[in-house]
Amino acid sequence: MTKIAMYNVSPVEVPYIDDWAKKNDVEVKTTDKPLTSENVDLAAGCSSISLKPLGPIAEEIVYQKLHEFGVKCIGLRIVGFNTINFDLTKKYDLLVTNVPVYSPRAIAEMTVTQAMYLLRKIGVFRYRMDHDHDFTWPGDLISNEIYNLTVGLIGVGHIGSAVAQIFSAMGAKVIAYDVAYNPEFEPFLTYTDFDTVLKEADIVSLHTPLFPSTENMIGEKQLKEMKKSAYLINCARGELVDTKALIEALKAGEIAGAGLDTLAKESSYFGHKNLSEDDIPEDYKTLAKMPNVVITPHSAFYTKTSIRNMVQICLNDQLTIANGGRPRTIVKQ
Repeated sequence: MTKIAMYNVSPVEVPYIDDWAKKNDVEVKTTDKPLTSENVDLAAGCSSISLKPLGPIAEEIVYQKLHEFGVKCIGLRIVGFNTINFDLTKKYDLLVTNVPVYSPRAIAEMTVTQAMYLLRKIGVFRYRMDHDHDFTWPGDLISNEIYNLTVGLIGVGHIGSAVAQIFSAMGAKVIAYDVAYNPEFEPFLTYTDFDTVLKEADIVSLHTPLFPSTENMIGEKQLKEMKKSAYLINCARGELVDTKALIEALKAGEIAGAGLDTLAKESSYFGHKNLSEDDIPEDYKTLAKMPNVVITPHSAFYTKTSIRNMVQICLNDQLTIANGGRPRTIVKQ
């Protein structure tokens, strides 16, 4: 019988894991702990392992032992693969797979939710109600309706295109910049250049991968190009935005607000609980106090559909490899 070891397993994943294992006659060994040298032995006798890492897998002994156990593949149940040391996977002959598409709609819906929360100034209303006992409708909190506005997307892949479709259906004008042109998305958006998106959009939403070329792609210069009435949404990768520059822009009123499902260096606190005050970065504390900012802990993906797909797509790939086939996605570095 094929055996697979799964690390970082959360309770919500268990029913989908059990269902898949039963249907495919596979033994799946699970732990809620991350993969380390202390528990790598769980993988003994397994053909593959599955991970959802919050931080880097850096210990060489982990890769060495996986190779010695006969493990063929490290299967990531997520999109990102920057936690893996590819020098070591090559050294110890380990394939790496990921799940590049599990539910674009989930992230798209969070993007729209954050944008509408900001647009309707819910955070500011709540702040005044809670702190000032002000239950009035002042002129500075009057909203615009989405069909009057322009949504600008940076990146039009699986998620960006889903965002475009939802906003387009709501009546917004959608403009977008991407390094690749895809004509199938034209019913929902108009392609333009990067600077035009920044200057014309009332809502700027990021949907691009993190590469050295995209790190801090939204910094002081780009924030100054945006409308003072515009909102920035980042449900992609935290390092796409220069956090210090964003804080300064918000304080100076250079943009109207921000929706952030992801922040730079978030892995030290997002996904964790019972943290001390010292464990939480000052940048987060500053942003969290702003009523025109909404932050969620990288939870845009967190739907039943996403969790099911992440588990099943990853495990399907691992079973394919165990049976001598080629998985859907191999990460190459």
